[in-house]
Amino acid sequence: MNNDQSTQENLEKLIGFIKDIDIAMMSTIDADGSIRSRPMQTQQTKADGLIWFFTGYASDKTHELENDAHVNLSYASPDDNLYVSVSGRATLSKDKAKIEELWTPAMKAWFPKGKDDPNIGLIKVTINKAEYWDAPSSTMVQLYGMAKAALTGERPDAGENKKINL
Repeated sequence: MNNDQSTQENLEKLIGFIKDIDIAMMSTIDADGSIRSRPMQTQQTKADGLIWFFTGYASDKTHELENDAHVNLSYASPDDNLYVSVSGRATLSKDKAKIEELWTPAMKAWFPKGKDDPNIGLIKVTINKAEYWDAPSSTMVQLYGMAKAALTGERPDAGENKKINL
């Protein structure tokens, strides 16, 4: 990862956007090259560009990740008009210390045998690139922008859109 000041500021902004969005759509690549997506609960988003998820170790997604570690994570907060796409590489882990750190009682629904469930695993995603769209969230601001665009022919302010390379 590039450690210059601008990159760190962009990463901090990105982490700030996604830290309060619990669910990401994780897309992986199947053996035949098709893209598969499923909802995943984000367990931890770290300032160093690492995002953690629990997974069933014997699942289709882990087999897909063993074949091709490239992933995309899509986060959305429609009420805030915020959308984030994260590209990265996934690593599978059964690190007991990290499982202990991230464990919550709610995870027992997925792993009935608890932290020692033989099927429990982790996916660590290292962010490589990201893009976000942060549009004005006020309905009045949006309506004003559309009305102004209709009258002037100028595109409304769609908010901030930025690509980040780490």
